[in-house]
Amino acid sequence: MKASFFYLVLFLFFANTVKAQVSFGKPEKINSAWKFNLGDDPKASSPGFDDQHWQKVNLPHDWSVKGHLSPSLASCTGYLPGGIGWYRKSIEIPATKQGEKVYLYFEGIYNHSEVYINGHTLGNRPNGYVSLMYDATPYIEFGKSNVIAVRVDHSKYADSRWYTGSGIYRDVWLVYAHPVHIAQWGVYAYPELKSNREAIVHIETEIENNTDNARSLVIQNELISPEGKVIARSEKKIQVAAGQNNKSITQLRVTNPQLWNLNHPALYCLKTKLIQRGNVIDESVLKTGIRSFAFDANKGLALNGKSVKVKGVCLHHDAGALGAASYKDVWKRRLLTLKEIGVNAIRTSHNPQATHLYELCDELGLLVMDEAFDEWELPKRKWIEGWNVGTPGFQGASEYFEAWGEKDLADMVRRDRNHVSIFAWSIGNEIDYPDDPYSLPVVHTGFTQQIYNDTVNEKPNAMRLGDIAKRLVDVVKAYDNSRPVTAGLAGVDMSNKTGYPGSLDIVGYNYTESRYESDHATYPYRVIYGSENGHSVAAWKAVKENDYIFGQFLWTGIDYLGESGKWPSRGFNSGLVDLSGFIKPRGYFRKSLWSESPMAYIGTYQVSAEGSSVDNNKLSIDAWPLWNYIEGQIIRVVCYTNAAKARLLLNGKVVGEVKDYEEGSGMIYWDILYQAGKLEVEGLNNNLELIANSLIQTTGRPHALIVSKEEPVITKTDGIAQLIVQVVDQDGVPVIVSDDEVSCHISGPGCLLGLEAGNNNDMGDYTDNKQRVYKGRMTAYIQSTNEGGPVKVKFSAPWLQSVETQIEF
Repeated sequence: MKASFFYLVLFLFFANTVKAQVSFGKPEKINSAWKFNLGDDPKASSPGFDDQHWQKVNLPHDWSVKGHLSPSLASCTGYLPGGIGWYRKSIEIPATKQGEKVYLYFEGIYNHSEVYINGHTLGNRPNGYVSLMYDATPYIEFGKSNVIAVRVDHSKYADSRWYTGSGIYRDVWLVYAHPVHIAQWGVYAYPELKSNREAIVHIETEIENNTDNARSLVIQNELISPEGKVIARSEKKIQVAAGQNNKSITQLRVTNPQLWNLNHPALYCLKTKLIQRGNVIDESVLKTGIRSFAFDANKGLALNGKSVKVKGVCLHHDAGALGAASYKDVWKRRLLTLKEIGVNAIRTSHNPQATHLYELCDELGLLVMDEAFDEWELPKRKWIEGWNVGTPGFQGASEYFEAWGEKDLADMVRRDRNHVSIFAWSIGNEIDYPDDPYSLPVVHTGFTQQIYNDTVNEKPNAMRLGDIAKRLVDVVKAYDNSRPVTAGLAGVDMSNKTGYPGSLDIVGYNYTESRYESDHATYPYRVIYGSENGHSVAAWKAVKENDYIFGQFLWTGIDYLGESGKWPSRGFNSGLVDLSGFIKPRGYFRKSLWSESPMAYIGTYQVSAEGSSVDNNKLSIDAWPLWNYIEGQIIRVVCYTNAAKARLLLNGKVVGEVKDYEEGSGMIYWDILYQAGKLEVEGLNNNLELIANSLIQTTGRPHALIVSKEEPVITKTDGIAQLIVQVVDQDGVPVIVSDDEVSCHISGPGCLLGLEAGNNNDMGDYTDNKQRVYKGRMTAYIQSTNEGGPVKVKFSAPWLQSVETQIEF
């Protein structure tokens, strides 16, 4: 795919049900009633091992985030510990299941896991991000209690440049299946689009025969429209030899398809049944979408024939106080918040994420770049004693890349290829960062020659990158040839001298916008985009003003744990959204650049005194909506807006004349003397008509706690309520300067998962029921224990009025 025009048409299925996640059999989620112990005991795999004093936990579970933050731990993973832990669970397997297959499916275990059933090893996997399945049938005792044991070795806890978490941090499933069934991730479909009024869907179905006899079977496929009507059906016979797998290919014709797009993500449903002698012995249920897209080296990206600019963000997988434990409800709120800002794409930085993240993107209309690796054969530096200081560590995923890398990549593609939201596969991030670990004798950074003679003899030659990349691309294409393969390049100039970029279908540039124009001229058939970018207006203009750059991915969409600076620092805080799920000022600034609806935001900060080292000519994208200063201080008021003009009013009087939107800064500002009251900015069109406004006001002292009426965000997927707790003054106005410590008390069938205020520098205890608010607010995550009845929650703080609320799950 090296032509200037790369055309793709997708009809992809995504997993939205239990059936889809596991893809065959009769799955049962087994997240509850596990036992956990932090520490190693070689006898813990034994069925008779005494675990009565172990901690009782429910999954998903991340033990690291419950550890104590310490400056003696690694900054790369957020000053949180790792270790070795064991999980155990007893489960009754009915005698009536005799003759069926029994599998265990783990969506994610971080990391170096080994799974046992009744003391027998089922297998091990070093990669903590891939999903894995084990056949437990040979060791199952039907009609009896069976013991599952899982050893997790995260003793080399500083094995990543960001926070990973530790333990069984995603869902686990017990799967019963007929001995002859659809293979894991065995249904795959892709279309041939005849016209906007017709598509032919090609469906591959792989069947697994675990018996000693050949089987004659029928595969039935039904396609159901978004309205619930069966619009296409096929049946095809297949022979599967004893102990073998076989694959069938069939077609479904779709007339007048409803196309999946960013604003209207129309979804179909595909039901695949496996029939033997008239009886259904297995089935798969998938939701689907139909779309087409095209990449052009000169015109960028077209979705369903229409040009689109990718307004993307990079995302890590943690959620603040919840750590790596992944809940669909939590991520739904986060993704909806990003969409509110104007985000239309995410990049899974830099590893496969939980299945429900892709499901949500399919449902909400978000494009996804699915990424596999941050390292290949060699490790990158991990800062253990602080950020960019001390002696770096070099442990990491590279330790098992040669043995497992291709299988890990294949499993990512096979698991995720039926998600309509995924538009590209990324095989790596910044693998080519100069001198970390590869090098060439001479590379050019921008237009300046940089020589690496001091390290080149010790570093592997970057010419190896092309060969490894080609090998990984071949793995992807073996399982999905419908999407482009890409990677995020950090040392573009160095990599241009290798075969690395040429092995990719589309080429990502990390923070090298200055090379867009020159590389577009030098490599006219290369499709270029920003795979990782800063928040500057100039970086966005490089996309907006050049048709040949199809988009960018900001670093980052949401703040994340790890990759921390000098203590105190829990993580990296360049996100548009903070750890607690609230939009930050820079999120509103980005909304002014990306949103298609009129908007205005008002923020303030004090102008520095004469002689200060602070540059008063530099406008901030991090201005908070605060109006509490000292009378007579000079305050800069900034407006983030997509309106053509704006004016400023204080207590109803104009204090800032009408000003035009400034293309260079992307904002409008005024310097005024502080006076208490209500400050309002009005966004105006060219006819001076009001199209958007934003208001802030002076507040009194903290007086009371309230629970936001916009919340709780409650869904039945995980049974989680996300309660927004706000400090207000005596008039009910939010007090942004508050940092009061709030306690949470729960009665009834519910439990507190965590309190998160979004303060990156708060290194306190996150294991209890107390937390200081940040900017006057925080999020409380409360989960139902599924025992029935209402859950009563009380929030209190010294000297403040408390608040009580009730949750009906």
